[in-house]
Amino acid sequence: MDKLKEKSNILLSQQNLSFQRYLLSEINWSNRLICILGSRGTGKTTTLLQRMKLAGVEEALYITLDDIYFTSKTLIETAENFRQQGGKYLYIDEVHKYPGWAREIKNIYDFYKDINLIITGSSIIEMLSLEVDLSRRARVYELNGLSFREFLAYNQNVICPVMSLEDVLKNHITIASDLNSIKPLKAYKEYCSYGYYPFFKEDPEGYFIQLTQVVNLIIGYDLSSIQTLDKQQIRKTYQLLGILAAQVPFKPNITSLANTLEMSRSTLILYLHYLEKAKLIQQIFLEGKGMGAMEKPSKLLLDNTNLFDALSTSPANEGSRRECFFVNQLKNAGHQVSLAKAGDFKIDGKYTFEVGGAKKKFNQIAGLENSFIAADDIEIGSGNKIPLWTLGLLY
Repeated sequence: MDKLKEKSNILLSQQNLSFQRYLLSEINWSNRLICILGSRGTGKTTTLLQRMKLAGVEEALYITLDDIYFTSKTLIETAENFRQQGGKYLYIDEVHKYPGWAREIKNIYDFYKDINLIITGSSIIEMLSLEVDLSRRARVYELNGLSFREFLAYNQNVICPVMSLEDVLKNHITIASDLNSIKPLKAYKEYCSYGYYPFFKEDPEGYFIQLTQVVNLIIGYDLSSIQTLDKQQIRKTYQLLGILAAQVPFKPNITSLANTLEMSRSTLILYLHYLEKAKLIQQIFLEGKGMGAMEKPSKLLLDNTNLFDALSTSPANEGSRRECFFVNQLKNAGHQVSLAKAGDFKIDGKYTFEVGGAKKKFNQIAGLENSFIAADDIEIGSGNKIPLWTLGLLY
């Protein structure tokens, strides 16, 4: 326990508070069991340590379950020892790397009501399908990658408030005018290339090597830990991602794609579901259709624009990048995105969007109520034609 406390104190002393992710202010920290899920590299560990530092509580301990300490010690006996020494707040990182973590977390929660648990795990964890019921106990939050708004704050110290979609649609001319001095198009291009994962600042020159390693770990470790997935088939996800990076956005022929990958149609749909949970792809369903785990998607996109350079040797199609950015920022801000019957996308069943370049016209959505063009390569819009980059200010 002394060794764990020493490691925790060292990490806490090194933690910087100058930039804080959006989730820090959204979490209700009074809950006794908080679970923060997210893809690798999005800043879950930093969020835990920043919360510890901001709370300033001495009876707190940070542990990570991939520590060699837990090869000989159990989580529950560590929690017991921590409690006996007056501990109250246990911050547990990387829970999915510890076999049987869900049952031990449940037991700690049920038996030691004077301990608050804050845990992090992979975004592929599905609380409702665990062997023990944590869904009633845990308050679950998801930490996404940096928004364009956060990138401006983190990389350029440009502070913008979080805006609602309605604010952007109504006031985009004023918003763009206020930010015109920072050259938003240049910053947007940088963000699309390397600004989604906070670790880009650690080693800018090695960013894409590190991002490729993140993808390899998600596929080779996180997906492989799901017992219902065939380990041999998981290797084919590299081929699948390569196809998507080269062809997205496209409306998939699931049967043809399954034949190419030599897997069954149902297996492919299941793998697409978990690749989306792992934050490597986005599935878009036709408006009015279901979005269940075994539903066929109407369109497939990479999860974020940074993945193009990590997964493909060919230059990314600009149309692909635009749609990827649009869907990613809207979904991460909590909006429902579906494939529109007229236009490109339907948002929350209310707004219709066409996504395109600066010269994009209203032909395909003419006469539709609440219809807009999200246009790339413009700094300031007009009327219902708004700059695409302004939709990165939503979280």
